[in-house]
Amino acid sequence: MVKFTTFSPKQLQVLRWWCGKGDAFDGIICDGAVRSGKTLCMSVSFVSWSMIRFDRCSFAICGKTIKSVKRNVVVPLISILRSLGFEVTDRLSANQLLVGTGGRCNTFYLFGGRDESSAALIQGMTLCGVLFDEAALMPRSFVEQAVARCSVDGSKLWFNCNPEYPQHWFCREWVRKTKEKNLCYIHFTMEDNPSLSQQMLNRYRKMYSGSFYQRYVLGKWVASEGLVYPFMSDERMLFDVPSDCFDDYVISCDYGTVNPSSFGLWGLFAGCWYRIDEYYYNSRTEGSSRTDEEHYSGLCALAGDRDISRVIVDPSAASFIEVIRRHGKFRVVPAKNNVLDGIRQVSTALKQGDIRICRSCGDAIREFGLYCWESSGRDAPVKENDHAMDDIRYFTTTHLNQEEETLFAVSVNRQEVIF
Repeated sequence: MVKFTTFSPKQLQVLRWWCGKGDAFDGIICDGAVRSGKTLCMSVSFVSWSMIRFDRCSFAICGKTIKSVKRNVVVPLISILRSLGFEVTDRLSANQLLVGTGGRCNTFYLFGGRDESSAALIQGMTLCGVLFDEAALMPRSFVEQAVARCSVDGSKLWFNCNPEYPQHWFCREWVRKTKEKNLCYIHFTMEDNPSLSQQMLNRYRKMYSGSFYQRYVLGKWVASEGLVYPFMSDERMLFDVPSDCFDDYVISCDYGTVNPSSFGLWGLFAGCWYRIDEYYYNSRTEGSSRTDEEHYSGLCALAGDRDISRVIVDPSAASFIEVIRRHGKFRVVPAKNNVLDGIRQVSTALKQGDIRICRSCGDAIREFGLYCWESSGRDAPVKENDHAMDDIRYFTTTHLNQEEETLFAVSVNRQEVIF
């Protein structure tokens, strides 16, 4: 449930920036920490501005995917707008919203900027304004195509995002050029969200480390450097295998022929997933390669007589996936393979204790001490000592954080907002 108590000064600034002298700006950028209240106030401000300035016009609300823009922006926004007296007709199956008030009505189209091909989806439209939620996660071609669609007099651009690395295109071309592009710029921290208690602030500070802490907690555009998981050098991050029975078992696999293969056996105990054992084969050090069938034998030996609920495999290992399916013993699932988002999820899961690495996993522990970021300044880990790291990432993104197709409702308390 979304509850309003009061808006912070920066949230009020976002709600009012287009009024009075602020109307001279061509747009706004809000960046900074996660959970800092950027999206909520920006989406309400965007619709309010559009309804005051335009009638019978078209606007766009853009996210990384259609699913994410509906979940993160539209569903909460619909409930909030209705509580504030707007008439909202949702046509979510057609990716549209119709919003009306005081005899005015405007149409809001929803777009997902997933990849370079997404630019074609918005090409040809004429828009009076665009809201980009998490702009730094979208391809540059999509953002620039959407910006070019805003050709109506008085149109404005609305951006929010969490920071990435300093050479990211959005930082270079937009954040650092706010004066040149005549944009209002507001930087948020977690303290700018009055709905977060001190307990929750402390929790978020503990969730991240390294560059993720500086970006998501401090809201800085910083380069990744050093070890990817520096906190794993702490002996307290390693655990003994629990002696009691496990509730479930899963195996995650990073498959290699020339490169090493790493399989991790996970057991669920007391609500936490433990990596209790592993299979690790390096053909370079062993002096010979193994076939798919030989790796499958290693998988079976790792599983033993346990009831394995699923085997998660590197999606590029098509031949190995087919071998597992042909034998019919295990349910095999191709892994989700977004590297950067996966690293963030693993970091959070380790810090929160959702996953734990047991001392019996010697090769994984060795890789934690070697897995580091490239020195080029871009967000990419060095492609060495990353095989156990990849199988741990596959488990976290595909099983631990699997998304369920669920319906949910959001309700808000009615509150008067004065612009």
